[in-house]
Amino acid sequence: MRIVCVGGGPAGLYFAILAKRRYPQHEVTLSERNPAGATYGWGVVFWDDFLDGLYRNDPDSAREIRESAVLWEGQEVRMRGERTAYLGGYGFSMSRRGLLEILTRRARALGVDVQFEREIGDPAGLDADLIVACDGVNSGIRERHAEHFGAGVAVGRNKYIWLGTPKVFDSFVFGFEQTPAGWIWFHAYPSTTENSTCIVECTPETWSGLGLDELDPDKGTQVLEEIFAGPLDGHPLINQTRSMGVVPWLNFREISNRTWRRDNVVLMGDAAHTTHFTIGSGTKLAVQDAIGLADVLPLHAEDLPRALQNYDEQRRAALLAVQDAAHSSMTWFEHVDVHIDPHRDPDAVEFAYSLWKRRGHYPFWRYQLHLATQIGPLRRARSSVSSARRTLRARRRGELPVLHP
Repeated sequence: MRIVCVGGGPAGLYFAILAKRRYPQHEVTLSERNPAGATYGWGVVFWDDFLDGLYRNDPDSAREIRESAVLWEGQEVRMRGERTAYLGGYGFSMSRRGLLEILTRRARALGVDVQFEREIGDPAGLDADLIVACDGVNSGIRERHAEHFGAGVAVGRNKYIWLGTPKVFDSFVFGFEQTPAGWIWFHAYPSTTENSTCIVECTPETWSGLGLDELDPDKGTQVLEEIFAGPLDGHPLINQTRSMGVVPWLNFREISNRTWRRDNVVLMGDAAHTTHFTIGSGTKLAVQDAIGLADVLPLHAEDLPRALQNYDEQRRAALLAVQDAAHSSMTWFEHVDVHIDPHRDPDAVEFAYSLWKRRGHYPFWRYQLHLATQIGPLRRARSSVSSARRTLRARRRGELPVLHP
């Protein structure tokens, strides 16, 4: 089988790895329009379930990804730099560039023909049995056949921008600051041991009220540095990537499609769907798409249309709950002011719990646990339980040696 993956993000690279690993006789080519290493965004976040999937499907790249990842513990919600509320949990993060480099090396080591700076407009001209369109949120292949795919785009209300900072956070931090133009906030987490990702978000009214709609990138970044000087400990913000230049302010684009397949073409990753960045699932879902397609191909080795139909149906069904949660999260952030009483100083603990349950309702005991873990010793006890759980998961997937009695 001749397979062409259009797009060099996590979805395309991981599918190419799995296709070549499972079926070495297949001819697998991946084409990416940008130069090697070019990417917007600083870091990606993931959790144990993502690592579990990587170790089951390709232990070699999984080990390298885990070794390159940074562990962050707990979440902090900071209100006007005056009070911090604490949420539980832990996760991992790494630079997006680093992730792509690992996957590219692994794909090439397995024999995938990875081609950079090659633009593919019309897939009809490709000599391939299967074409995987994973060319991102602005997918040219999807747009060429938008009517067939039933492509839809809903534009989010808020403005956001992906920035970096040399300030290295050791937890996932939400920082909310009040300005004369309204509330503005960031989502921050470590990208590497030397820098962090800092996504700044606000309503369009605050954005224009602060003059960010008219300021050039350097002056706009300076305004944000002044607003967030406290939580950043005076560190600068960086609006520049090594290969893609200045990063613009954006509105989130919620991509959906009625179907993900057309003849021998299938959509994958952001070309097929997007989920709001506030739930941190984009990379995980892209990789799960890749695994899903790789899993169905051998089940219908002589019937590619049926295999693609199964992939289409199974993956779209699996995304429904995640997409609902992502939409709820996006809506919560679009109405931050609703969750802050304008007649009194904001209560960081109550506000943090509202943020925590933005994706759905939780039993009452969750609220009691939230209140309890604002107390230092109880918070440390909760962290110890999380650490033990994390160690157990790592042993199960082979990161750590299994202890025998």
